[in-house]
Amino acid sequence: MSANIKRHRTGLGGIAFAVIRPVMSLIDIPLRALQRATGQGGMASFFILPNMAVFTIFVLIPFAINFVYSMTGGIEIFLNQRDFVGAEHYRDIFTCGSYLDPASCRRDGFWTAAQNTTLFVILQVTLLIIVSLITALILNRQIIGRSFWRAMFFFPVLLSPVVVGLIWRWILQRDGLLNFVLLEAFGAEQFNWLTDRTAAFAATIGVSIWAHMGFYTLILLAGLQAIPKDLYEAAEMDGTSKSRVFRRITLPLLMPNLIVVLVLALIKAVQVFDEVYVLTGGGPGTSTMYLVQYIYEKGFASELRNPGLAAAASIIMGAVLVVLTLMQMAASRRNEKKGER
Repeated sequence: MSANIKRHRTGLGGIAFAVIRPVMSLIDIPLRALQRATGQGGMASFFILPNMAVFTIFVLIPFAINFVYSMTGGIEIFLNQRDFVGAEHYRDIFTCGSYLDPASCRRDGFWTAAQNTTLFVILQVTLLIIVSLITALILNRQIIGRSFWRAMFFFPVLLSPVVVGLIWRWILQRDGLLNFVLLEAFGAEQFNWLTDRTAAFAATIGVSIWAHMGFYTLILLAGLQAIPKDLYEAAEMDGTSKSRVFRRITLPLLMPNLIVVLVLALIKAVQVFDEVYVLTGGGPGTSTMYLVQYIYEKGFASELRNPGLAAAASIIMGAVLVVLTLMQMAASRRNEKKGER
């Protein structure tokens, strides 16, 4: 062992250590003084401070500026050129004959996007969790090429959302790969997958699931592998059916992971934008216009832009996300208390 230590000290590592050690000794002097003056609590605050500074600069300050924008009117970008209008944008958004009928609302575009987003979230998150759970259960079994299949299912997560949108646009367009395969294999006529309202909406759900399921499958797979094998062996010895094992063992012990997946999937689904914008551009019509795209177009892309209205819409969307997160955290705490009992 002593020979190994001597060799490391005389090698490249030893040289690097000899250079770094004086620097670290100099840094250690003020840190020790700070610890003596403030104690362990002060040291913890010192190390947390850089993260809090980044959070403040890139989250809290932009949020505050966005809220101020939501209280101003006009098409100008700079705040000193905008007029204070108070809660006018919020009143406009919530002025509706029926919130279920966007046509009866003063800001019908917002409620159309909200309606589309709600339907998208319900369908996409439900199907995503089901598909991810089934995939995780399969990949957790002793199958041929298990490592290969795990990598294949995770691969779409590594792709840029823009790349995902372009790939599937090339597949689903009228002269795309899917219509070519259907024509050659079954003699089917070309179908306008991206110009039919129902098909385009379904395509955004399917593409989103394909792009993100690998990440959630990985979380569920980690939860499955953490379940003790002894429980399954005991259930097998008792002759318990596989469906009952899944309901009584797998699902309850996997519930913390499922709650994490549900929270992350909900937040991601509400914020859907990139791949859908590239895939359909919000069309045909407004059938795939979701909230983030509505905010983007109102704030930046539209000729009749309205940054104040876009800011108000983003504040409302942020509030919905906070409520959803709090609900899921409360559900998680209740599940933990049940587990402790």
